[in-house]
Amino acid sequence: MKRPRPTRRAWLLTFALLPAVAFAAWQAVAPSRESLMTAPVTRGDIENSVTALGTLQPRRYVDVGAQASGQIRKIHVEAGDDVREGQLLVEIDPSTQKAKLDAGRFSIENLKAQLQEQRAQHDLAQQKFRRQQQLKAGGATREEDVQTAQAEVRATQARIDMFQAQIRQAQANLRSDEAELGYTRIFAPMSGTVVAVGAREGQTLNAQQQTPLILRIARLSPMTVWAEVSEADIGHVKPGMTAYFTTLAGGARRWSSTVRQILPVPPRPLEASQGGSLTGGRSGSERVVLYTVLLDVDNADRALMTEMTAQVFFVAAQARDVLTVPSAALQANAGQVQVVADNGDVQLRTVRTGVSDRLRTEILDGLSEGDQVLIGPAAGSGG
Repeated sequence: MKRPRPTRRAWLLTFALLPAVAFAAWQAVAPSRESLMTAPVTRGDIENSVTALGTLQPRRYVDVGAQASGQIRKIHVEAGDDVREGQLLVEIDPSTQKAKLDAGRFSIENLKAQLQEQRAQHDLAQQKFRRQQQLKAGGATREEDVQTAQAEVRATQARIDMFQAQIRQAQANLRSDEAELGYTRIFAPMSGTVVAVGAREGQTLNAQQQTPLILRIARLSPMTVWAEVSEADIGHVKPGMTAYFTTLAGGARRWSSTVRQILPVPPRPLEASQGGSLTGGRSGSERVVLYTVLLDVDNADRALMTEMTAQVFFVAAQARDVLTVPSAALQANAGQVQVVADNGDVQLRTVRTGVSDRLRTEILDGLSEGDQVLIGPAAGSGG
């Protein structure tokens, strides 16, 4: 059977549909810019830093305790008061110390009276000895009586020395009692702010067993941040490194500082100090070791307070107003990125990188501002 030949009209319709079919095929097969995830090369600041949490504490403080036992008669300050060095803080009932001091004085007076009596006995013994020597010269006494008189002189002199030593000992005890009486009035050892009061008026203190803590005085400027850095990051933190921190109360405010000291030993767990496991009962894989890093900051405006929580950033490197790209653009090929042209073509370029903050990376060479870099296929592109 002979097939019919296409008519002129059929040929014209076929040629008219060819461009539309070709465009649809290109849209389905060829990569388009809309099917790719891209990001522009932009200018900005980059900072490579180690983050940690810390607690604010006064750089210098002193715990004021009691060296004398007794009942607290008066506390002259409250928490938050500013005090100057030498200011009277606390008074303890001095009745016991005064009685002890009086007893010491009476004891010394008694010893001095006995000393005077003994000196009189010594003078008498010397007179008897001299008389015995004169009688011996005239042959009117025995040698034994002379020796007895001489021994009495020596004995009375020894008792004089003994009483003198007892008086010196009693005088030393008296000075100790006077000092203890002075301890019933407690003065500020330095200027600062009373940050805590741990005793109450009427409370009885026993300084013989341990030194009771009454209050704490601190200088609130400068303050010290005690930051806890994990063992994975501690190798990147060095003394003198630039750092800054923020607080919840400070809002967007930043406090700048430098690392003063890195404590070489992490705080010991409580269980270890009580004879337990160093890991606190957890397996080695679950144990997190934190090292303490100290940094000081001026606090003249008193915006920082004791025990505040600080978010600390230790700056390892930083760059200002530089070209940056998302770090994801560099993951596929180290030192290379894929640049997407306006027509959808993808070009591979070698770049030189600088500082990275894990999210963005500084580009030193190889790209221009505004270039579109490939960071991955679009969701659902099938590629």
